Amino acid sequence: MSVFFTAGYPQLNDTPTILGLLEQHGADMAEIGMPFSDPTADGPVIQHSSDIALKNGMSVEKLFSQLKDIRHRVKMPLILMGYFNPVLQFGVESFCKKCSEIGIDGVILPDLPLDEYNVRYRRYFEENNLHLILLVTPQTSGERIREIDRQSKGFIYMVSSSSTTGSDKKAEEFHTVYFKRIENMELKNPRLIGFGISDKAGFESACRYANGAIVGSAFIRALGQSKPLDEIVKEFIGSLKNL
Repeated sequence: MSVFFTAGYPQLNDTPTILGLLEQHGADMAEIGMPFSDPTADGPVIQHSSDIALKNGMSVEKLFSQLKDIRHRVKMPLILMGYFNPVLQFGVESFCKKCSEIGIDGVILPDLPLDEYNVRYRRYFEENNLHLILLVTPQTSGERIREIDRQSKGFIYMVSSSSTTGSDKKAEEFHTVYFKRIENMELKNPRLIGFGISDKAGFESACRYANGAIVGSAFIRALGQSKPLDEIVKEFIGSLKNL
């Protein structure tokens, strides 16, 4: 199970605490969202959390500062996810070096084209042993999927649908034909399914066709409750893993 949340939400300094609690209560990996002012692929829940995080003062620089000692307390894989503009503003080479220093395993940048990555930025990622996690959708051609699989390290992010994150689609609406098509391709990289997974049924449905599932908007929605973070994380992970 991978859990996505927005850095700096609900409070600016909650990110390291949430990471520790996620590992403590059974998450296998965490995706840390870098908030951005113009999130084209995010649904209203993540957009709202990004707005609050930015108002709280979150930035790439602040996030790196918060995570500088995270490997003293968290061992699970950590992925940064966001849009390319803040990375470009920070400086791609500097960004990759800082990720390596902290112990970040990979980065998801959905709006960075693969061709541009190969020509301009691949060397910075490889020099710092940092994986660029690539996405496939129901509309991605078999040829393109093979190419993504060939160039990928880490895992392939399977977007469950063409909608934005946090949609109300349930497990029965997931694209099982698409899931089976990818499964039958016998790709070399592990696959995780994300977008639209909001409950135990959806989580279990996705896991039947891939190596795991990513939950984001539902967790961010839970973080908005007026309860202690430890209680929120424990209940949320337990609701999906039947703990």
